[in-house]
Amino acid sequence: MVEVSVESVRINLATSQRVVILKDAQTDRYLFIWIANPEAYSIAMELQGTSSPRPLTHDLLKTVITELGGTLSSVIISDLVDDIFYARLVLDADGRHVEIDSRPSDAIALAVRMKVPIFVADSVMEEVGVTVQEGADLDETHSATREQATAADNLDVYRDFINTLDALDEFGKPD
Repeated sequence: MVEVSVESVRINLATSQRVVILKDAQTDRYLFIWIANPEAYSIAMELQGTSSPRPLTHDLLKTVITELGGTLSSVIISDLVDDIFYARLVLDADGRHVEIDSRPSDAIALAVRMKVPIFVADSVMEEVGVTVQEGADLDETHSATREQATAADNLDVYRDFINTLDALDEFGKPD
């Protein structure tokens, strides 16, 4: 398992799609997960330290878990099947270990509220994780292979893409 943190929630201004960017705690590897607007809003609000006048769904779930005496231990982005991410909530419910299927966006929104670690399965991170190496110049390296050069070109696409996104501020609205 790879521990990650929420690097940011961003919006593509051209399409209004939201993406949560998770960063590997140990390396410069990232995972991009496209999410719906309500979950992006919920995550962004919590990251900004703001709250809604009435509980959002993730606030309600946090309250239900704690009022019933449960604790959320962690969330796991566990699988990727047909380009769909899967996640699990890992709970301690009255001394029982319980894992509950969840959408990653809901799991992340709950994790940031309950301040628990977020993990990504190694297989998921290996399949779709992106490593960004600043200043890497493959032309100066004689040992660079064609695959490495292609990977570097692909990373340029990710860098360009990230630079087109704006961080969500003011409760999910682009700045």
